[in-house]
Amino acid sequence: MKSHPPKTINVYVTLDQLVMQGYFNPHDPAPIYKRQLSHHFGLYIMENAALFKRYDVIFYKFKYTNEIDKQYAEPVMYAIRRHFNELKEHKIKNFERYKRRNITMLIAATLIVTLFHILLPMVLTSDKGISSAVRNSLDIFSWVILWRPIDELVFNWNPHLAEINLFNKLATAELIIIENEKKATADNSALRVVA
Repeated sequence: MKSHPPKTINVYVTLDQLVMQGYFNPHDPAPIYKRQLSHHFGLYIMENAALFKRYDVIFYKFKYTNEIDKQYAEPVMYAIRRHFNELKEHKIKNFERYKRRNITMLIAATLIVTLFHILLPMVLTSDKGISSAVRNSLDIFSWVILWRPIDELVFNWNPHLAEINLFNKLATAELIIIENEKKATADNSALRVVA
């Protein structure tokens, strides 16, 4: 199997005060670091991480235009981390419930099948006619009742773990603060004129 080097996923966020109002729930009066993220901003982050693979690295790149906007980087980042930590905890609870439900189904189905395989030979003693048909039906019933929990436990657990990993990466991603390129270019050209 071919292994690909991990790629980086960049989520760009502007720290402009007018744009930042759209990042949060407008009806939430809490301070910025405790506010709920708006649905659209959460979708924006999830869409940027849509092609996320297990070993990819995620960076939040915050862009600011002045020093006043730069001070909002940490509170916004704290709100983002809190949001994705809550999603991760919710997904972990769902995964535990999923495992518990399927293991319970598997144990119950195994007990039912075992009970029928023990009791049926006591009731039906001959190997001909109707007892042969009932035994074949019991084998088919055993396969059908055990199929669903085995299928869920063997094949369908990976998407749950992938989502938990994604939320963990989004909650622990590194913050990079980028100065506005236009301002940086203007400052560099002003320095050249002065020199």
